[in-house]
Amino acid sequence: MKVLMSKDLRKVGKKGDIVDVSDGYGANYIIPNGFGVLYTPQAQKEYQRELALEKEEEEKKMAEANEISKRLEGITLEFLAPAGRRGEMVGTVSFKEISEALKKKYDIIVDKKQLIDRNVIVNGFGKTSLKVDLFKGVIGQINVHVSLREKK
Repeated sequence: MKVLMSKDLRKVGKKGDIVDVSDGYGANYIIPNGFGVLYTPQAQKEYQRELALEKEEEEKKMAEANEISKRLEGITLEFLAPAGRRGEMVGTVSFKEISEALKKKYDIIVDKKQLIDRNVIVNGFGKTSLKVDLFKGVIGQINVHVSLREKK
């Protein structure tokens, strides 16, 4: 029995492969569990159509990520923070605060998981740059500027 694989299955084949399996294995395990479909020219055409749709969707997301990256270049987020006795910043500006400010002011959604260097902490006055992976290698840079909050 020839089967067009819909998902990867260890020791059988990867998604998109056409494999020969025994009739019982194909009919009782692979096809019912969604790992593949019976190979026909129609199934092959359907798979090619799905691939084209996936590629189109990926190109759309890539273009969107490039546009967001260009928008981020011109944005500097401003935050105010108090100073301690020695003049250094008290606390940090969390990535959650940064992402909320981006969403609120510029309608850009960036997730914490997209942060490339998780060791960069915004815990001092001045300008800091954070790099985020927007989509498969499209890197954006978020500029953050922290100023001293004047005491009243």
